[in-house]
Amino acid sequence: MQLHLTPDAEFFRDTTAKFLSEHAAPAEIRRRRDDPAGFDTRYWELGAQLGWTSLLVDEEHGGGSLSGDGLADLTLVADEFGRHAAPGPLVPTSVVAGALSEFSADRQGELLAGMLAGTSIASWCHLEPRPNDGLDGLALEIRVDGPDVVLNGVKRPVESGARASHLLVSGRTGGGLTQVLVPAGTGGISMRPMHTVDLTRRFSEVAFRDVRVPADAVLGEVGGAGAQVERQLLQAVVVANAETVGAMQHALDMTLAWAFDRYSFGRPLASYQELKHRFSDMKSWVEAGHAISDLAAQAVSAGSPEGAELASAAKAFLGQYGPELLQDCVQMHGGIGLTFDHDIHLFLRRVALNRSLHGTPSQHRRRIASIMCGRIGAP
Repeated sequence: MQLHLTPDAEFFRDTTAKFLSEHAAPAEIRRRRDDPAGFDTRYWELGAQLGWTSLLVDEEHGGGSLSGDGLADLTLVADEFGRHAAPGPLVPTSVVAGALSEFSADRQGELLAGMLAGTSIASWCHLEPRPNDGLDGLALEIRVDGPDVVLNGVKRPVESGARASHLLVSGRTGGGLTQVLVPAGTGGISMRPMHTVDLTRRFSEVAFRDVRVPADAVLGEVGGAGAQVERQLLQAVVVANAETVGAMQHALDMTLAWAFDRYSFGRPLASYQELKHRFSDMKSWVEAGHAISDLAAQAVSAGSPEGAELASAAKAFLGQYGPELLQDCVQMHGGIGLTFDHDIHLFLRRVALNRSLHGTPSQHRRRIASIMCGRIGAP
């Protein structure tokens, strides 16, 4: 969470928090456990009215932000999503809306307007299954065939793919990358639902078999989307990091309150030295998580050369210490913390899922090493 917020930003954050407390309470999240969608359409429309979906979209196309830094404002929403383990395709919707705003808002104006209103959902098909599950391991083929482009390959996991009207697909064309906006009902597309530990977020495996769309569905240039895809990946990582930090903070706050209220041998649990030491560790992880997450968001938003390194550093750090903190929180709650009725597992589930999305800690460490080696080897 950013340390210094303007009054408008504080109001935006507090409004989001109040809305999620009312519409994404733990009881509602549990109720959605077996819901195929994971969230209600009206809930997402109301969230869009609060500005969730417009922050990476230019003002001329109906978007805008409070601070002038849409990504920073989006991290405020993501932080509250983490603190409430809230449902909704925040990352893919934001990434796709920003891409449409930049490259094809005029041609896709109706879709973008629907996304900004929360009535339409478009998902980003970027991640792929093994052995192409690395950060730079795209293998889906996009080839030009006369007036069309043809897609072949598999994407997984795709968030809210079954609810999406359109799919923004990133793939390889020769030695470059291409992005194509594909209607979800196009022939040759098949989807298979995936299972996840999170109670409300839904993912699919999407297969493309000779999927043919007109060439004007390409965003930007054929084979020239490398920088575009990298920017979108960094945005997704930054938002996921902010959500993870929010979940960590809320879980720690819950556990501290429990430790002061729960007595053992006539003393509150929080008074025991061993727990004090562990709480000190956990507090340092959360504060460091806030700091590195915010720094990465600033660098990525500004287009800094250090953005990729900082985003990966934050993702690797949070991917390591987030699950450890949540596991400690569960253990400190004792037996009740292991039950479905207690809320702590909701945040453990969210952090565990975010750990693997958009690159694992080991993958991001390898990326940091590659960046540093390139810097050392540069003339």
